[in-house]
Amino acid sequence: MQKFLAILMALFALPLLIGGGYLLSLGGSPYYVIAGIMMLLTAWLLLKRHWGAYALYSLFIIGSVIWAVWEAGFYWWALATRLGFPLIFGLLMLLPWVAKKMGDHKSKILTAPAGNTLHTTSSTGGAQVQPPVSQPLTSAPADTHNTGNPLYYWGLLASVVAGAAVSFGSMANNPTDKLGRLDLNTSTSDTTANLGDALSNGQQTPEGDWSAYGRTDYGQRYSPLSQINTENVKNLEVAWQIQTGDVKGPKDIGETTYQATPLKIGNALYLCTPHNWVMALDADTGESLWTFDPKVGENQKRQHQTCRGVSFYAGSQSPVNAIQASAATSANNTTLTAQKIEGNTFNNAPVQCDARIFIPTSDAKLYALNPETGQRCADFGDNGALDLMHNMPFKQAGFYYSTSPPVVAGNLVIVAGAVNDNYDINSPSGVIRAYDVRTGELKWNWDSGNPQQTAPLDVNDPNQVYKTSSPNSWSIATADEKLGLAYFPMGNRTPDQLGVYRTPEEEKYATSVVALDLKTGQARWVQQFVHHDLWDMDTPAQPTLLDLKTDKGVQPALVVPTKQGDVYVLNRATGEPILPIKERPAPQGDLIAGEHAAPTQPYSALSFEPKRLTEKDMWGASLIDQMMCRIEFNKLNYEGRYTPPSLNGTLVYPGNFGTFNWGSLAVDPENGVMFGMPTYLAFTSKLIPKHSLGDVETNKGEQGVNANEGADYAVEMGPFLSPLGVPCQQPPWGTIAAANLSTGDIAYQRKNGTVQDLSPLPLKFELGVPGIGGPIITKGGVAFLSAATENNFRAYDLATGDVLWNQRIPAGGQATPMTYLNSKGEQMVVLVAGGHGSVGTKIGDYVIAYKLAK
Repeated sequence: MQKFLAILMALFALPLLIGGGYLLSLGGSPYYVIAGIMMLLTAWLLLKRHWGAYALYSLFIIGSVIWAVWEAGFYWWALATRLGFPLIFGLLMLLPWVAKKMGDHKSKILTAPAGNTLHTTSSTGGAQVQPPVSQPLTSAPADTHNTGNPLYYWGLLASVVAGAAVSFGSMANNPTDKLGRLDLNTSTSDTTANLGDALSNGQQTPEGDWSAYGRTDYGQRYSPLSQINTENVKNLEVAWQIQTGDVKGPKDIGETTYQATPLKIGNALYLCTPHNWVMALDADTGESLWTFDPKVGENQKRQHQTCRGVSFYAGSQSPVNAIQASAATSANNTTLTAQKIEGNTFNNAPVQCDARIFIPTSDAKLYALNPETGQRCADFGDNGALDLMHNMPFKQAGFYYSTSPPVVAGNLVIVAGAVNDNYDINSPSGVIRAYDVRTGELKWNWDSGNPQQTAPLDVNDPNQVYKTSSPNSWSIATADEKLGLAYFPMGNRTPDQLGVYRTPEEEKYATSVVALDLKTGQARWVQQFVHHDLWDMDTPAQPTLLDLKTDKGVQPALVVPTKQGDVYVLNRATGEPILPIKERPAPQGDLIAGEHAAPTQPYSALSFEPKRLTEKDMWGASLIDQMMCRIEFNKLNYEGRYTPPSLNGTLVYPGNFGTFNWGSLAVDPENGVMFGMPTYLAFTSKLIPKHSLGDVETNKGEQGVNANEGADYAVEMGPFLSPLGVPCQQPPWGTIAAANLSTGDIAYQRKNGTVQDLSPLPLKFELGVPGIGGPIITKGGVAFLSAATENNFRAYDLATGDVLWNQRIPAGGQATPMTYLNSKGEQMVVLVAGGHGSVGTKIGDYVIAYKLAK
């Protein structure tokens, strides 16, 4: 047993010795090379069965505990990876069948057997003397005995116990969470806050409906329903569950994912699937009313195959009750209920529409559909469809498409789109276009590469084109019709990491929020969040609108979170900051020829940005992969936030995944507070000269190597992971948090989610896992969120962040939920659970509705 243990320890120690030496040469911690030496010496002494192994290893454990606490403090998950394997080896040495053999050897004593004579000669020359009993000179085994000092054994035991006590004792400590409480008024009186503009028919969104992606065009993700509250939310149970039938196929791209939030109009739900099917469901039962399939096909050039939602135009009449409408059409034998309608094949011709559902598709089209039947609206565009590739400077299939629902404001449907990152410097434009909601006529176009020229181009003139690769807006927008403004979160120009191709106009509007005039399309104000963005820090989240009580009175506010973790609170009429915005110096880095970095970068008074990483923050499942993370950390360029990309490789933190992403925030407009899910994952970025690219496979999605065709450099990006595939920085990687938007005070921030769906064993260790998706808030004081990389759906007490309800779901829930009243007046909560191809959650096609148990 000693031999086996010694070999095992030596095999573990050798990488520590070699890698630790390399780490030391990079200026890193000397601990790992010392650990390798101590473990190798212990292994050698074990082979010799020498009790010195126990004395030496006791010193090693004591030193490791001191080092670990000095580096990480009393934080369980930081200590566990540092002390885990050293303590395990110590425990193995304490096993009886190892310890009882220590010092076990055969002593040899000279003896002479009877019958033989031992002759001696007197020194005086006298007669020889013969003893009466003589023994031969030979060796015989002595009694087997343990010659070691048991103090060594007890010393090792004491050190292991002490190390375990420090490690497990730290579990009672919670150094990562900020615990606090929001001061909320949860009165059940009528809602008086401004929840959004009226629908096109002049009515406000009914209390029990959800008429836009964020419930209204204000994007608050707040429901005035209070039937479900902090006291009874624990009684939620599944009311109905359906499967859409749209699942990821073998030829689909990696990021084929469900991200949809349904709308609820009348008594029907409207949602979309990854391949842009539009489905209408009975809000009471989940029964299918109709499905529209635009037949977008497969295209490996798309970076995303997803749909976040559809948009609704109420028309001039009251919102349609789809169940009643389909019943009426059934009586006339023209029903399309529960039938699939394909984009180019119809059992019935397109029809005239008053109300309509809009769906943008991944083959760059915009459809207008009849909410009653799913048929295309004959009076919109070309029999209900617009080709969004009109007037594009380049038209590569799969390079431009819309993943987010358009904004419907007044008589306009305003469409933006995504442009593939880092595929080609000559790509389609990121233009934002407003069409007549009834006819599809182009009313204005705002191109950040040519921002002053908003008069509509002639869609039939091939010589009139938008600007090449101009910054796009791929996320969800909001609108305030009273102010006459629509608010768009802006991305960057491709290539994202190469700034030499950008014009001054593009630089002004990239990575910002811009307010566009609904009548003219002109930019009324812009607030930029990153100057000369070299990191793909495009503004990913829907801005949220509310009327906010401040020291200067009630102000029309806009709240927008960023990938960097800053939450900006602006006056939505003027763009002026409500919470202060300041500039601070930014790293200048190791730049390629012709490139520059902005000398300063903005930051907000309300921020969830992580602290700057150090080598001590490196993590891993064991000492070895933690050491490998430290090696990579020391090899990468890193001077903190905004370290520029480089040929050597740069650590980007917060990473491209973003502290906040398209899931945005939920805002309670009555209390002026926000609830969100800050996520922390470091990424790496490396520029690769084209001449050295070789045969590397490129353009397989946002991560990996992307070619930047036409540029001198390709770029390689991805999360900063250990050799075992776990994040290199220590957890938590995912949190939930709440803040007061008037003061900028963060009330609490707590780790969120377990690793049960990320680890080989379903261990419910709450490390705080990353996620993508968004929350909602209800007047009942409950926040709902499922976006973590764990197949769970949770309800939280908005005031404290305490988990009140936790339900397993059949697939990843990387979508934002919603809530509504069914026809019986029961409050329902709905989540689309279909998984996420890029973050690795379980794929599915579920729509699940919950209500209170009777």
